[in-house]
Amino acid sequence: MNAAVKELEDFRREVAAWLKANKPQDPGFLLPQSFMEVGTEQQVEFLREWQHRVWTAGYLGMAWPKEYGGQGVDAVYQSIVDQEMRRQGVPICFNVIGLGWAGPLINDIGTEEEKSRYLKGILSAEDIWCQGFSEPDHGSDLGNARTRAERDGDSWVINGTKIWTTLGNYAKYMILLARTNPAAERKYDGLSFFLAPMQASGIETRPIRKLTGEYGFTETFFTDARIPADCLMGDEGDGWKIAMQTLQYERGAEAGAAGGLAFVRIVIDDLVKQLRDLRRGDAGVLDDPLMRDELVRLIMEEKAIALGDRRSAIPALTSDYPLSLPLSNKLRWTEYTRRMRQFAINAQGADGALYVGDDRAREGGFWQRAYLNSFSATIGGGTSQIQANIIAEHVLGLPK
Repeated sequence: MNAAVKELEDFRREVAAWLKANKPQDPGFLLPQSFMEVGTEQQVEFLREWQHRVWTAGYLGMAWPKEYGGQGVDAVYQSIVDQEMRRQGVPICFNVIGLGWAGPLINDIGTEEEKSRYLKGILSAEDIWCQGFSEPDHGSDLGNARTRAERDGDSWVINGTKIWTTLGNYAKYMILLARTNPAAERKYDGLSFFLAPMQASGIETRPIRKLTGEYGFTETFFTDARIPADCLMGDEGDGWKIAMQTLQYERGAEAGAAGGLAFVRIVIDDLVKQLRDLRRGDAGVLDDPLMRDELVRLIMEEKAIALGDRRSAIPALTSDYPLSLPLSNKLRWTEYTRRMRQFAINAQGADGALYVGDDRAREGGFWQRAYLNSFSATIGGGTSQIQANIIAEHVLGLPK
Protein backbone atom coordinates (compact mmCIF):
# COMPACT_ATOMS: atom_id res chain seq x y z
CA MET A 1 0.00 0.00 0.00
CA ASN A 2 1.47 3.33 -1.02
CA ALA A 3 1.54 6.33 1.31
CA ALA A 4 -1.23 8.26 -0.49
CA VAL A 5 -3.70 5.36 -0.29
CA LYS A 6 -2.88 4.77 3.37
CA GLU A 7 -3.41 8.45 4.14
CA LEU A 8 -6.88 8.36 2.58
CA GLU A 9 -7.81 5.16 4.41
CA ASP A 10 -6.64 6.65 7.71
CA PHE A 11 -8.69 9.75 6.96
CA ARG A 12 -11.79 7.65 6.25
CA ARG A 13 -11.42 5.92 9.63
CA GLU A 14 -11.00 9.30 11.32
CA VAL A 15 -14.15 10.67 9.70
CA ALA A 16 -16.18 7.54 10.47
CA ALA A 17 -15.15 7.70 14.13
CA TRP A 18 -16.03 11.39 14.39
CA LEU A 19 -19.45 10.90 12.78
CA LYS A 20 -20.22 7.96 15.03
CA ALA A 21 -19.33 10.02 18.10
CA ASN A 22 -21.12 13.18 16.98
CA LYS A 23 -24.20 11.94 15.12
CA PRO A 24 -27.16 13.79 16.65
CA GLN A 25 -29.80 11.82 18.46
CA ASP A 26 -33.39 11.78 17.23
CA PRO A 27 -34.67 15.28 18.04
CA GLY A 28 -38.22 14.08 18.58
CA PHE A 29 -39.68 15.90 15.57
CA LEU A 30 -39.80 15.15 11.85
CA LEU A 31 -36.57 15.99 10.04
CA PRO A 32 -36.66 16.93 6.35
CA GLN A 33 -35.56 14.40 3.73
CA SER A 34 -33.96 17.21 1.73
CA PHE A 35 -33.25 20.93 1.91
CA MET A 36 -36.50 21.48 -0.03
CA GLU A 37 -38.63 20.43 2.98
CA VAL A 38 -37.11 22.64 5.69
CA GLY A 39 -40.16 24.47 6.95
CA THR A 40 -40.01 25.09 10.72
CA GLU A 41 -37.78 27.11 13.04
CA GLN A 42 -37.15 23.88 14.97
CA GLN A 43 -35.74 22.19 11.88
CA VAL A 44 -33.69 25.23 10.87
CA GLU A 45 -31.98 25.61 14.23
CA PHE A 46 -31.32 21.87 14.56
CA LEU A 47 -29.80 21.66 11.07
CA ARG A 48 -27.91 24.93 11.42
CA GLU A 49 -26.22 23.64 14.58
CA TRP A 50 -25.36 20.34 12.88
CA GLN A 51 -23.85 21.98 9.80
CA HIS A 52 -21.85 24.37 11.99
CA ARG A 53 -20.50 21.42 13.98
CA VAL A 54 -19.44 19.60 10.80
CA TRP A 55 -17.71 22.73 9.48
CA THR A 56 -15.98 23.44 12.82
CA ALA A 57 -14.59 19.90 12.73
CA GLY A 58 -13.08 20.66 9.31
CA TYR A 59 -15.33 18.33 7.31
CA LEU A 60 -17.22 20.82 5.14
CA GLY A 61 -15.84 22.90 2.28
CA MET A 62 -12.60 20.95 2.44
CA ALA A 63 -11.56 21.89 -1.12
CA TRP A 64 -12.41 25.58 -0.64
CA PRO A 65 -9.52 27.97 0.12
CA LYS A 66 -8.41 28.23 3.75
CA GLU A 67 -8.71 32.00 3.78
CA TYR A 68 -12.46 31.69 3.14
CA GLY A 69 -13.24 29.00 5.69
CA GLY A 70 -12.24 25.85 3.80
CA GLN A 71 -9.33 23.45 4.29
CA GLY A 72 -7.57 23.94 0.95
CA VAL A 73 -7.13 20.20 0.31
CA ASP A 74 -7.95 17.95 -2.63
CA ALA A 75 -11.68 17.34 -3.27
CA VAL A 76 -11.20 13.60 -2.71
CA TYR A 77 -11.19 14.25 1.04
CA GLN A 78 -14.63 15.86 0.88
CA SER A 79 -15.86 12.94 -1.22
CA ILE A 80 -14.78 10.56 1.54
CA VAL A 81 -16.60 12.65 4.15
CA ASP A 82 -19.79 12.68 2.08
CA GLN A 83 -19.60 8.90 1.56
CA GLU A 84 -19.28 8.32 5.29
CA MET A 85 -22.15 10.72 5.99
CA ARG A 86 -24.40 8.67 3.71
CA ARG A 87 -23.20 5.42 5.25
CA GLN A 88 -23.96 6.57 8.80
CA GLY A 89 -27.25 8.31 7.99
CA VAL A 90 -26.47 11.68 9.57
CA PRO A 91 -28.71 14.72 9.01
CA ILE A 92 -28.40 16.86 5.90
CA CYS A 93 -26.29 20.02 5.62
CA PHE A 94 -29.28 22.14 4.67
CA ASN A 95 -27.67 25.35 3.32
CA VAL A 96 -27.51 23.67 -0.07
CA ILE A 97 -28.07 26.71 -2.29
CA GLY A 98 -25.09 28.33 -0.59
CA LEU A 99 -22.92 25.22 -0.39
CA GLY A 100 -23.73 23.89 -3.84
CA TRP A 101 -24.59 26.82 -6.11
CA ALA A 102 -23.87 30.32 -4.76
CA GLY A 103 -20.63 29.30 -3.04
CA PRO A 104 -19.02 27.58 -6.04
CA LEU A 105 -20.11 30.49 -8.24
CA ILE A 106 -18.51 33.06 -5.91
CA ASN A 107 -15.40 30.89 -5.63
CA ASP A 108 -15.08 30.68 -9.42
CA ILE A 109 -15.96 34.17 -10.64
CA GLY A 110 -16.49 36.36 -7.57
CA THR A 111 -14.27 39.25 -6.55
CA GLU A 112 -11.99 38.96 -3.53
CA GLU A 113 -14.39 41.21 -1.65
CA GLU A 114 -17.33 38.90 -2.47
CA LYS A 115 -15.37 35.82 -1.42
CA SER A 116 -14.38 37.42 1.88
CA ARG A 117 -17.89 38.66 2.54
CA TYR A 118 -19.91 35.53 1.76
CA LEU A 119 -18.04 32.21 1.71
CA LYS A 120 -17.31 31.59 5.39
CA GLY A 121 -20.90 32.39 6.38
CA ILE A 122 -22.13 29.84 3.83
CA LEU A 123 -19.99 27.08 5.33
CA SER A 124 -20.75 27.91 8.96
CA ALA A 125 -24.53 28.06 8.25
CA GLU A 126 -24.62 31.54 9.74
CA ASP A 127 -25.81 32.86 6.37
CA ILE A 128 -28.56 30.87 4.63
CA TRP A 129 -29.04 31.38 0.89
CA CYS A 130 -32.01 31.05 -1.43
CA GLN A 131 -32.49 31.31 -5.20
CA GLY A 132 -34.59 33.87 -7.07
CA PHE A 133 -34.86 32.59 -10.63
CA SER A 134 -38.38 31.23 -11.34
CA GLU A 135 -41.39 33.53 -11.56
CA PRO A 136 -45.14 32.75 -11.46
CA ASP A 137 -45.49 33.11 -15.24
CA HIS A 138 -41.92 32.19 -16.20
CA GLY A 139 -40.84 28.97 -14.49
CA SER A 140 -38.64 27.18 -16.98
CA ASP A 141 -38.43 30.19 -19.30
CA LEU A 142 -35.85 32.19 -17.32
CA GLY A 143 -35.01 34.33 -20.34
CA ASN A 144 -38.40 36.04 -20.01
CA ALA A 145 -37.97 36.97 -16.33
CA ARG A 146 -39.92 40.15 -15.57
CA THR A 147 -38.66 41.11 -12.11
CA ARG A 148 -37.13 44.59 -12.58
CA ALA A 149 -34.00 46.09 -11.08
CA GLU A 150 -33.56 49.84 -11.68
CA ARG A 151 -30.47 51.79 -10.66
CA ASP A 152 -31.12 54.73 -8.35
CA GLY A 153 -27.94 56.34 -7.05
CA ASP A 154 -26.11 53.90 -4.78
CA SER A 155 -28.98 51.39 -4.85
CA TRP A 156 -30.89 49.03 -7.08
CA VAL A 157 -34.67 49.16 -6.69
CA ILE A 158 -36.30 45.75 -7.18
CA ASN A 159 -39.93 45.11 -8.15
CA GLY A 160 -41.47 41.78 -9.04
CA THR A 161 -42.21 38.28 -7.79
CA LYS A 162 -40.18 35.08 -7.51
CA ILE A 163 -41.63 31.66 -6.74
CA TRP A 164 -40.44 28.23 -5.52
CA THR A 165 -37.85 30.06 -3.42
CA THR A 166 -36.45 27.25 -1.28
CA LEU A 167 -35.59 28.49 2.25
CA GLY A 168 -36.77 31.96 1.23
CA ASN A 169 -38.28 32.76 4.63
CA TYR A 170 -35.04 31.82 6.45
CA ALA A 171 -32.43 33.12 4.01
CA LYS A 172 -30.09 36.04 4.58
CA TYR A 173 -29.14 36.27 0.88
CA MET A 174 -30.63 35.44 -2.50
CA ILE A 175 -28.99 34.76 -5.85
CA LEU A 176 -31.32 36.94 -7.89
CA LEU A 177 -31.90 37.17 -11.64
CA ALA A 178 -33.59 40.44 -12.60
CA ARG A 179 -34.15 42.54 -15.71
CA THR A 180 -32.12 45.76 -15.77
CA ASN A 181 -32.63 46.67 -19.43
CA PRO A 182 -36.09 45.87 -20.83
CA ALA A 183 -35.14 47.56 -24.13
CA ALA A 184 -32.25 45.18 -24.88
CA GLU A 185 -32.40 43.77 -28.42
CA ARG A 186 -31.88 40.23 -27.10
CA LYS A 187 -33.98 39.48 -24.03
CA TYR A 188 -31.03 37.64 -22.46
CA ASP A 189 -28.83 40.76 -22.63
CA GLY A 190 -31.28 42.68 -20.46
CA LEU A 191 -30.76 40.44 -17.41
CA SER A 192 -28.37 41.00 -14.51
CA PHE A 193 -27.33 38.90 -11.53
CA PHE A 194 -27.38 40.02 -7.89
CA LEU A 195 -26.20 38.70 -4.54
CA ALA A 196 -29.15 40.29 -2.79
CA PRO A 197 -29.80 40.69 0.96
CA MET A 198 -33.20 39.35 2.00
CA GLN A 199 -33.62 41.66 5.01
CA ALA A 200 -34.14 44.74 2.83
CA SER A 201 -37.32 46.74 3.30
CA GLY A 202 -39.91 45.88 0.67
CA ILE A 203 -39.21 42.11 0.55
CA GLU A 204 -41.98 39.77 1.72
CA THR A 205 -42.03 35.96 1.68
CA ARG A 206 -45.08 33.72 1.75
CA PRO A 207 -44.66 29.96 2.49
CA ILE A 208 -46.11 27.45 0.00
CA ARG A 209 -47.64 24.24 1.39
CA LYS A 210 -46.58 21.09 -0.45
CA LEU A 211 -48.54 17.88 -1.07
CA THR A 212 -46.66 16.33 1.86
CA GLY A 213 -48.02 18.99 4.22
CA GLU A 214 -44.53 20.43 4.59
CA TYR A 215 -43.37 23.97 3.83
CA GLY A 216 -40.09 24.19 1.96
CA PHE A 217 -40.80 26.79 -0.73
CA THR A 218 -41.92 30.38 -0.61
CA GLU A 219 -43.22 33.02 -2.97
CA THR A 220 -41.11 36.17 -2.66
CA PHE A 221 -42.47 39.66 -3.38
CA PHE A 222 -40.32 42.71 -4.09
CA THR A 223 -42.03 46.10 -3.75
CA ASP A 224 -39.58 48.99 -4.25
CA ALA A 225 -37.00 46.94 -2.36
CA ARG A 226 -33.65 48.74 -2.21
CA ILE A 227 -30.39 46.80 -2.23
CA PRO A 228 -26.85 48.26 -2.36
CA ALA A 229 -25.34 48.89 -5.78
CA ASP A 230 -22.41 46.56 -5.05
CA CYS A 231 -24.81 43.59 -4.88
CA LEU A 232 -24.52 43.37 -8.68
CA MET A 233 -22.34 40.39 -9.63
CA GLY A 234 -20.23 40.87 -12.73
CA ASP A 235 -21.36 43.59 -15.12
CA GLU A 236 -24.84 44.78 -15.91
CA GLY A 237 -26.22 42.49 -18.63
CA ASP A 238 -24.19 39.46 -17.49
CA GLY A 239 -27.17 37.89 -15.73
CA TRP A 240 -28.00 35.21 -18.27
CA LYS A 241 -24.41 33.99 -18.52
CA ILE A 242 -23.99 33.84 -14.74
CA ALA A 243 -27.39 32.17 -14.24
CA MET A 244 -26.48 29.46 -16.74
CA GLN A 245 -23.21 28.82 -14.91
CA THR A 246 -25.15 28.59 -11.64
CA LEU A 247 -27.48 26.00 -13.15
CA GLN A 248 -24.47 23.90 -14.13
CA TYR A 249 -23.64 23.54 -10.42
CA GLU A 250 -27.27 22.84 -9.56
CA ARG A 251 -27.52 20.12 -12.20
CA GLY A 252 -24.28 18.46 -11.10
CA ALA A 253 -22.54 19.25 -14.40
CA GLU A 254 -19.90 21.48 -12.78
CA ALA A 255 -17.68 20.72 -9.77
CA GLY A 256 -17.02 23.02 -6.82
CA ALA A 257 -19.71 22.26 -4.24
CA ALA A 258 -18.67 22.43 -0.59
CA GLY A 259 -20.02 18.96 0.17
CA GLY A 260 -22.32 17.64 2.87
CA LEU A 261 -25.58 15.77 2.32
CA ALA A 262 -28.27 17.72 0.47
CA PHE A 263 -30.85 14.98 0.95
CA VAL A 264 -31.41 11.63 2.61
CA ARG A 265 -29.91 9.24 0.10
CA ILE A 266 -32.31 6.36 -0.61
CA VAL A 267 -30.76 3.64 -2.74
CA ILE A 268 -31.81 0.32 -4.19
CA ASP A 269 -30.51 -1.60 -1.14
CA ASP A 270 -33.04 0.28 1.00
CA LEU A 271 -35.80 -0.81 -1.36
CA VAL A 272 -34.67 -4.45 -1.33
CA LYS A 273 -34.66 -4.42 2.47
CA GLN A 274 -38.28 -3.23 2.50
CA LEU A 275 -39.44 -5.74 -0.12
CA ARG A 276 -37.98 -8.71 1.75
CA ASP A 277 -40.44 -8.10 4.59
CA LEU A 278 -43.51 -7.41 2.43
CA ARG A 279 -46.18 -10.05 1.98
CA ARG A 280 -49.38 -10.32 -0.02
CA GLY A 281 -51.55 -12.95 1.54
CA ASP A 282 -49.43 -16.03 2.15
CA ALA A 283 -46.73 -15.11 -0.38
CA GLY A 284 -43.88 -12.66 -0.22
CA VAL A 285 -43.93 -9.75 -2.68
CA LEU A 286 -40.67 -10.99 -4.18
CA ASP A 287 -42.27 -14.34 -4.98
CA ASP A 288 -44.06 -12.51 -7.80
CA PRO A 289 -41.91 -12.82 -10.97
CA LEU A 290 -43.20 -9.50 -12.32
CA MET A 291 -42.10 -7.71 -9.14
CA ARG A 292 -38.68 -9.40 -9.30
CA ASP A 293 -38.33 -8.42 -12.95
CA GLU A 294 -39.06 -4.75 -12.22
CA LEU A 295 -36.72 -4.80 -9.23
CA VAL A 296 -33.90 -6.15 -11.39
CA ARG A 297 -34.52 -3.37 -13.92
CA LEU A 298 -34.17 -0.79 -11.17
CA ILE A 299 -31.01 -2.42 -9.81
CA MET A 300 -29.45 -2.37 -13.27
CA GLU A 301 -30.44 1.26 -13.80
CA GLU A 302 -28.93 2.43 -10.51
CA LYS A 303 -25.69 0.56 -11.22
CA ALA A 304 -25.57 2.08 -14.71
CA ILE A 305 -25.97 5.59 -13.30
CA ALA A 306 -23.20 4.96 -10.76
CA LEU A 307 -20.86 3.60 -13.44
CA GLY A 308 -21.70 6.55 -15.67
CA ASP A 309 -20.68 8.95 -12.90
CA ARG A 310 -17.34 7.16 -12.56
CA ARG A 311 -16.87 7.11 -16.31
CA SER A 312 -17.47 10.87 -16.58
CA ALA A 313 -14.34 11.45 -14.46
CA ILE A 314 -12.16 9.74 -17.09
CA PRO A 315 -11.82 12.04 -20.16
CA ALA A 316 -10.56 9.25 -22.42
CA LEU A 317 -13.87 7.42 -21.97
CA THR A 318 -16.05 10.41 -22.85
CA SER A 319 -14.12 11.98 -25.73
CA ASP A 320 -16.86 11.18 -28.27
CA TYR A 321 -19.55 13.13 -26.36
CA PRO A 322 -17.69 14.99 -23.57
CA LEU A 323 -20.79 16.64 -22.11
CA SER A 324 -23.18 13.72 -22.45
CA LEU A 325 -22.87 12.34 -18.93
CA PRO A 326 -22.60 15.63 -16.99
CA LEU A 327 -25.54 17.17 -18.83
CA SER A 328 -27.72 14.08 -18.48
CA ASN A 329 -26.87 13.44 -14.82
CA LYS A 330 -29.80 15.35 -13.32
CA LEU A 331 -32.36 13.86 -15.72
CA ARG A 332 -31.15 10.29 -15.23
CA TRP A 333 -30.89 10.41 -11.45
CA THR A 334 -34.06 12.35 -10.59
CA GLU A 335 -36.33 10.35 -12.89
CA TYR A 336 -34.86 7.08 -11.66
CA THR A 337 -35.36 8.18 -8.04
CA ARG A 338 -39.01 9.06 -8.66
CA ARG A 339 -39.75 5.70 -10.35
CA MET A 340 -37.91 3.69 -7.71
CA ARG A 341 -39.87 5.31 -4.90
CA GLN A 342 -43.14 4.85 -6.77
CA PHE A 343 -42.35 1.16 -7.13
CA ALA A 344 -41.73 0.99 -3.37
CA ILE A 345 -45.21 2.23 -2.48
CA ASN A 346 -46.89 0.23 -5.26
CA ALA A 347 -45.34 -2.87 -3.73
CA GLN A 348 -47.15 -2.13 -0.47
CA GLY A 349 -50.52 -2.62 -2.15
CA ALA A 350 -53.39 -0.91 -0.33
CA ASP A 351 -51.01 0.11 2.47
CA GLY A 352 -49.27 2.36 -0.05
CA ALA A 353 -52.13 4.83 0.39
CA LEU A 354 -51.31 5.34 4.09
CA TYR A 355 -49.20 8.33 5.08
CA VAL A 356 -47.12 9.90 7.83
CA GLY A 357 -49.15 10.12 11.03
CA ASP A 358 -51.11 6.92 10.38
CA ASP A 359 -50.03 4.20 12.82
CA ARG A 360 -50.68 1.56 10.15
CA ALA A 361 -48.26 3.14 7.61
CA ARG A 362 -45.19 1.02 6.96
CA GLU A 363 -41.98 2.62 8.26
CA GLY A 364 -44.06 5.57 9.40
CA GLY A 365 -44.96 6.53 5.83
CA PHE A 366 -41.29 7.02 4.91
CA TRP A 367 -41.63 5.80 1.31
CA GLN A 368 -44.83 7.72 0.63
CA ARG A 369 -43.22 10.94 1.83
CA ALA A 370 -40.08 10.17 -0.18
CA TYR A 371 -42.11 9.60 -3.34
CA LEU A 372 -44.07 12.85 -3.05
CA ASN A 373 -40.87 14.77 -2.30
CA SER A 374 -39.11 13.27 -5.33
CA PHE A 375 -41.09 15.45 -7.74
CA SER A 376 -39.34 18.61 -6.53
CA ALA A 377 -36.01 17.37 -7.85
CA THR A 378 -37.47 16.60 -11.28
CA ILE A 379 -38.60 20.24 -11.55
CA GLY A 380 -35.96 22.35 -9.80
CA GLY A 381 -32.94 23.38 -11.88
CA GLY A 382 -34.94 22.80 -15.06
CA THR A 383 -37.74 20.29 -15.52
CA SER A 384 -37.09 16.85 -16.96
CA GLN A 385 -38.51 18.09 -20.26
CA ILE A 386 -36.05 21.01 -20.28
CA GLN A 387 -33.20 18.61 -19.47
CA ALA A 388 -34.18 16.37 -22.39
CA ASN A 389 -34.13 19.41 -24.70
CA ILE A 390 -30.66 20.38 -23.44
CA ILE A 391 -29.33 16.88 -24.16
CA ALA A 392 -30.92 16.86 -27.61
CA GLU A 393 -29.45 20.24 -28.52
CA HIS A 394 -26.03 20.27 -26.84
CA VAL A 395 -25.11 16.57 -26.93
CA LEU A 396 -26.90 15.12 -29.95
CA GLY A 397 -26.74 18.30 -32.04
CA LEU A 398 -30.45 18.30 -32.85
CA PRO A 399 -32.12 21.60 -33.84
CA LYS A 400 -34.09 23.65 -31.32
